[in-house]
Amino acid sequence: MIIGGGLAGAKAAEALRDQGFDGPVILIADEEHLPYERPPLSKGYLAGDDDRASLFTHDANWYADHDVDVRTGVRAERIDPRAHRVDLSDGTSVDYAKLLLATGSSSRRLDGADGALYLRSLDDSDRIREVIGEDRTLVIVGGGWIGLEVAATARQAGTRVTVVEPQSQPLERILGTTVAEVFAGVHRDNGVDLRLGVGVKEVGPGAVTTDDGDLISADAVLVGIGATPNVDLARAAGLAVSNGVDVDGGLRTSDPDVFAVGDIANHDHPSLGRLRVEHWANAQNQPAVAVTNMLGGSAVYDRVPYFFTDQYDLGMEYRGLASSENDVVIRGDLATREFLAFWLSDGAVVAGMNVNIWDAGDDIAALIASGRRVDAAALADSSVSLDQV
Repeated sequence: MIIGGGLAGAKAAEALRDQGFDGPVILIADEEHLPYERPPLSKGYLAGDDDRASLFTHDANWYADHDVDVRTGVRAERIDPRAHRVDLSDGTSVDYAKLLLATGSSSRRLDGADGALYLRSLDDSDRIREVIGEDRTLVIVGGGWIGLEVAATARQAGTRVTVVEPQSQPLERILGTTVAEVFAGVHRDNGVDLRLGVGVKEVGPGAVTTDDGDLISADAVLVGIGATPNVDLARAAGLAVSNGVDVDGGLRTSDPDVFAVGDIANHDHPSLGRLRVEHWANAQNQPAVAVTNMLGGSAVYDRVPYFFTDQYDLGMEYRGLASSENDVVIRGDLATREFLAFWLSDGAVVAGMNVNIWDAGDDIAALIASGRRVDAAALADSSVSLDQV
């Protein structure tokens, strides 16, 4: 049984059949839609470039052909691990041998922000599509990845956009000042009004009041202040929960018959330690490992965290896991936005980003995986091969 109607749930069903399991598979999706991918919701689909059908991981025929019982618009209400049973919102119950939790995360809400928009679901993206376009105005509270991606899409649709962010640079807590300034620059160059170092006092459906008293009116307000993992079901079932659902290297929870993947998985990574990453790559890749172990295997999920973004003419891939406190080394040209950035801890590369450079990803991943100390001067020198630094 799989609980979760996102990419991770769909990939788990796919992996079960690919790995030869021929027994019953039930997938519970609380939205009315078949499982779909979320990155296009702030990018291609929001912009109108990707059609609706392209979002879905598989169409209805695939689930029928592979004998996967998908139940949309149904919520898992309670897990009874002793009885190996899940109670559903439609009044039915389902027994399971093995259970995979892929319940994802929800947008963090801002108290008092009545009428504001959020972006987490396909329906959310549809609502935002209705309020962007020529001569429309949008205020975005929060300068994280979602906020900036929506800002870029909205600007390219002709919307006047203001972003309110309490940090001195967008993404500063994640990337540090040097790289965060690049993202601030690309948005300013494309006409976004960045209000940095200021919070919000009041948010309504058509206006934001900053904590320094400025009133910013708009046709719509979007709140993008992060996400929280959906762990209530796991916690109520008595599973170990801390920063997400605690899982081992093979994505097993504290119950040997229950596994967790994606946004909720607080994973014991073999080289990076315990971490929870809310990125597409985990939803894409973790299910196959969990399924192997559900079927009696002993696989370990050891991939380096990965995510990407596209904003205007800036394309970026990020691998690893760093903080703004790590040392940053730049290889290339920040001004032209063609560069590699490396985050170092105790002389070793713990994360790397390639911006508008597309042949360095594997080398960056190898550097991170090696854990070895590097020569920072050689790392910054484009004439030195990355495997020689």
